[in-house]
This record gives sequence, structure tokens and C-alpha cells, in this order.
Amino acid sequence: MDRPPGVSVRLKLTLSYTGFLMLAGVLLLAAVWLFLLRYIPERALIIPGSTDTLTPGVFPVRSSLLHVFAPRAAAVLVILLVFGLVGGWILAGRMLAPLTRITGATRTATNGSLSHRIRLPGRKDEFRELADAFDTMLARLEAHVAEQRRFAANASHELRTPLAISKALLEVARTDPDRDTGELVERLHTVNTRAIDLTEALLLLSRAEQRSFTREHLDLSLVVEEATETLLPLAEKHGVTVEIRGDLTPTFGSQALLLQLTMNLVHNAIVHNLPERGTVWVSADVRPGAAVLTVENTGEQLSPELVPTLTEPFRRGTERLRTDHAGVGLGLAIADTITQAHDGTLTLAPRPAGGIRITVELPTAAP
Repeated sequence: MDRPPGVSVRLKLTLSYTGFLMLAGVLLLAAVWLFLLRYIPERALIIPGSTDTLTPGVFPVRSSLLHVFAPRAAAVLVILLVFGLVGGWILAGRMLAPLTRITGATRTATNGSLSHRIRLPGRKDEFRELADAFDTMLARLEAHVAEQRRFAANASHELRTPLAISKALLEVARTDPDRDTGELVERLHTVNTRAIDLTEALLLLSRAEQRSFTREHLDLSLVVEEATETLLPLAEKHGVTVEIRGDLTPTFGSQALLLQLTMNLVHNAIVHNLPERGTVWVSADVRPGAAVLTVENTGEQLSPELVPTLTEPFRRGTERLRTDHAGVGLGLAIADTITQAHDGTLTLAPRPAGGIRITVELPTAAP
């Protein structure tokens, strides 16, 4: 924002210090003068021998004192003025030095350098609280920007793959007119479907991050039933048994997004399971102040270091699956974003016997 030039804060503080010091000096001199007026008579009789005056008589004491006091009082005020200006300027500069460092760090961050930190030394005060809060904001912003860059790079790579495959298939069809087009059309359909799924997943992720949805009161257990019934054919195809339980579990949020959240978690638990005789457990429970959704499955052993990273976009716990239901690598990322958009928490933990346990805690009422 363009602003007209104004008086600096340092000069304002200097003038404030000087004005206060001058006011205190004037009040002090006024108090001295009032004291003199009260206890010194207007005229006094001078007796020979009491002073250097040899002639007796009555002399005006107050007027003489005023002639002596006034110049000296003016000199004192001038000294206070100079002292206030110089001392106030130095003191204001020392007090505003941390603010200068904060301003410099802000300008550095504005130019794109998010790695710079203020790290203001000294004990806790208002300036250091501001500097620490700014450093924390920069750290979070740097991590968010890095995450967005990784996401953009991964999304570009994932979208480029089906487009490159489609281009190759079209080149084959153009250079070999006698080739059976039925197989090419089928492969193009599969690749195009994957690209559409990826695009829809990216749009859903963006919608959840922007929190552009309507909230309502709903029963999480009914959402669980609907999601598992929809995915039962997929579970039967993979030979996975799905077990659900749960009573009335009230929560507050978007019906569509919470359904998508549950379907993503259950779909992930079905696909990433044992080759045969796998099991998925889905439950909805009520805890003090929270509605809890738990999805647990059998599967391969996962390291505790790997599990927390599975919510990052395009991260997979195992090698990429070449199946029709492998997904696009955004299932847990979307689930985590939907959870955060509902002011909840998503926790992942490996099971000792293999597989993973995912717990989602959602608020039971409107925040």
C-alpha cells in the first residue's frame, strides 16, 4: 500500500520524551517559585551589618529574587530541552532496534526468502513475542510452500503419465492403420478414466482445503454403513471381509465430504491388504467431545517412520499397484484434508500384526 511520508516513530517518541521532561521541569520550577512566594516576604527591612548594605531601609525582596531566578530557570529549561532531545533520540533508537530487525526480516520474506529467521535475543517482552510469532509463521509458511511445490510437481508427473500414454497409443494407431483398434480404444479408455479420476481427486482436495461446503448435523454411523455397502463388491473381489460396528454417533460437517472421507479410508484398507483372507474393521464411536471413526485392516508390516508420511499426496506405503482399483495416490491426503477442514484430527499407527490403524476424531457440535 502506498502511503504518504510521515513522521517516524522514533521522532514521535523523542518528542514525547522531551515534552514529558519539559513538563516535569516546568512543574518543578513552578513548585519552587510558589514555595518562594509563600515563605519569602514581598519587602524586607535591611539592618546595617546584617548584609553588605550599610544603608538601612526596606528593599523589595521578591522582585529582586525574580530577576535572579527567572534567567536561571530559563537556562535549566534549555538544558532539559537539549537533554531530552538527545537522550530521547538515543533511548527511542535502542527501544525500536528490535522493530527494525523485524521490519528487515519482513522485507526479506516479501522478496521470497522464507528461510530467514529473526531469532531476537534477550528475555521475553512484547517485541520478542512478536519476533517469535513471526519466526513461527515463517517456518509454517516455508513448510506449506515446500509442500505445495512438491504437490504441484507430483500432480504434474501423475497427469503427464496418462497423457504420454494416450499420445503413444494415438501415434501407434496413426502409423499402423491395420492394427486392431479395439485394444487401443480399450487402453485409451482406461488411461482416460485414470486421468479423470486424478483430476476429480485434485478438485475435491482443493474444495476441502478452501472449506467451501455446508455443514449440518449428521450421524457418522450411517455414513459408515453407506460407505461400506458401496465398497462391498470391491471387498468381495479382493477376498476381504469387512466388519462394521457402531451406534448413534452425532457429529457436525458435510455429508458428502465425510462420506468421501470414509470411502477413501475403507477403499485404502481393502486395496492395501493381504492377498487373500484379509479383514477390514470399521467402527464409529462417541468419546467425550468427539465422534471417532476407526478403520483398521490387515496387511504388510509398515515401519513407524513411514506411516506418518502416508497422508502426503502421491505417497504409497508399498510399491505402486497396477490394478483397476489402485487409486491415484490421493486417498489419504484427501481424507486428512477433509478431517482438518472439519476441525478434526487424523492419526495413523501401524498394527503390530501388520496393516494400519487410522483414527479420525471429529467434533460433535458446531465450533
